Amino acid sequence: MAEELAREIVAGAADKKAQDAVVLVMGDAVSFTDFFVIVTGATPRQTRSIAEGIILKLRPGHRPARAEGEREGEWILIDYIDVVVHVFTPAARDFYRLETLWGDVPRLELPAED
Repeated sequence: MAEELAREIVAGAADKKAQDAVVLVMGDAVSFTDFFVIVTGATPRQTRSIAEGIILKLRPGHRPARAEGEREGEWILIDYIDVVVHVFTPAARDFYRLETLWGDVPRLELPAED
């Protein structure tokens, strides 16, 4: 079920033209979530649009436990407990490098971006 949710989140982000989607399988690495979904928006305005699109697409079946960073828009975190979403601007994604930090965890195979 968490994998299905992660895939729905990626689809919702793609609807808002998010780029470079990566899903890290975190279940064996941490106890607080099963997946990280990481996507990029070109600007803070777009990251806010992506985050809003994800939240609206998943309602009413899924509501985030919390969301942070919407005001600044550089790094928006949406916590669905089993899936934690990170929506970055390019500069923030490069700075925090979550894919490198968690480079030893497997990645979920995603369809190719258009």
